[in-house]
Amino acid sequence: MIALTLAEIRDLTGGRLVGTDTPDDIVVDGVVTTDSRDVTPGSLYVARVGEHADGHAYVDAAVSAGAVAALTSRAVEGVAQVVVDDVQTAFGAVARGVVDRAPELRIVGITGSSGKTSTKDLLAAVLESVAETVAPVNSLNGEIGVPLTVCRVTPTTRFLVAEMGARGIGHIDYLTRIAPPQVAIVLNVGTAHVGEFGSRANIAAAKAELPRAVPAEGLAVLNADDPLVAAMRDGLACRVQLVGLSPDADVRAEEVVLDELGRAAYTLVAPAGSVRITLRQSGAHHVGNSLAVAAAALELGLSLDQVAAGLSAAEAVSRWRMELTERPDGVLVVNDAYNANPESMRAALDSVAAMSVTGRRWAVLGGMLELGDDSEPEHTAVGAYAAGLGFDHLVAVGEGARPVAAAFPGAQWVPDTDAAHDLVDGHLAPGDVVLLKSSRDSGLRWLGDRLAGRDTAPRGDKVVTS
Repeated sequence: MIALTLAEIRDLTGGRLVGTDTPDDIVVDGVVTTDSRDVTPGSLYVARVGEHADGHAYVDAAVSAGAVAALTSRAVEGVAQVVVDDVQTAFGAVARGVVDRAPELRIVGITGSSGKTSTKDLLAAVLESVAETVAPVNSLNGEIGVPLTVCRVTPTTRFLVAEMGARGIGHIDYLTRIAPPQVAIVLNVGTAHVGEFGSRANIAAAKAELPRAVPAEGLAVLNADDPLVAAMRDGLACRVQLVGLSPDADVRAEEVVLDELGRAAYTLVAPAGSVRITLRQSGAHHVGNSLAVAAAALELGLSLDQVAAGLSAAEAVSRWRMELTERPDGVLVVNDAYNANPESMRAALDSVAAMSVTGRRWAVLGGMLELGDDSEPEHTAVGAYAAGLGFDHLVAVGEGARPVAAAFPGAQWVPDTDAAHDLVDGHLAPGDVVLLKSSRDSGLRWLGDRLAGRDTAPRGDKVVTS
């Protein structure tokens, strides 16, 4: 990270010093973390009070591991610390202090109802091929995740990719004040968290906070194929590029073809020229993601050839996102069960439907959470959609997925992941492909690991039934 003295952390947060009279002599130059297990020598330990644990209880462990200071909301013994009223807000202030000490840093913000993490991984792979790049681990995209990512910036970091999620109006605006973007990518406006937002219009308003934070000299990259996203261009202070399959898009894909695993190849057409792209990720939806990446990377100074090489070489990084495992017996397991909403469910089903297989297509689907009053009809629609694509078998897992089974003729419903494993694994045959897709808390990612032979799943893992 960029080194900070404890005195600087005090000044950034407005907190009070406890446990030291020499804050200028205490230098934080290691990991900044909320997890004492990740502490390294020189770390700042952020004692966050979470849903299930109070970080203050782990200060001693953090100090033993090498933490030189802590950020706390109440004084604790045995460590130099800055005590603040609100640790989360203070952590954001520390992260903004890191950004302000990196004047050459270029920040790209990414948001959307689905695809943020895959797009973040793609963009990071392209950018890091030319310069030092920091991007989130997995899906660190909230009020704690963004500061954790920002604090990994070093004096030589050139690019920061910031994934930004929201569960309400104002959330992304807050994150942009921690990591102010010069480039903003908005992928789509779907129905993820619609139960919390109340409507897609409210979701669009929340996502629009990202491009509105871009200064006049910056760039907003907007999905031309999503009307709610394309409409965000109205009233923006910054420049805009539309990306997508639309012939009106500034950066667009032509001549798209899919191989036997559903991986796309296409001709990228941009103001800088055109070039053939071959992606390594399964699913036609990655075309749009990669177009957004291309537009952002070109804006940041990469050449068309560098963008093409980076996109064509990028492998999947984050787990449980269209993760393909071919078993020794010839069964292909597609584990896309990190998260789910109606749009990403259809995208995953489309991806598997597009694969060339010699056996049968299985869909093992769990519940999609936070859909509010739309939950039952949306689950029913997913089952009908899978049936329309010609899947041979569908297994619905958990109470929330019952409507999925009801809409698919011959589908089977099971109460939990253990029952699903016993049902599916005993019937898979060489040449079959099995898709696992659900919201994260439904637990199907662990079932996917078991079917793939990783065997990391907790036994008796019960799915969330809401």
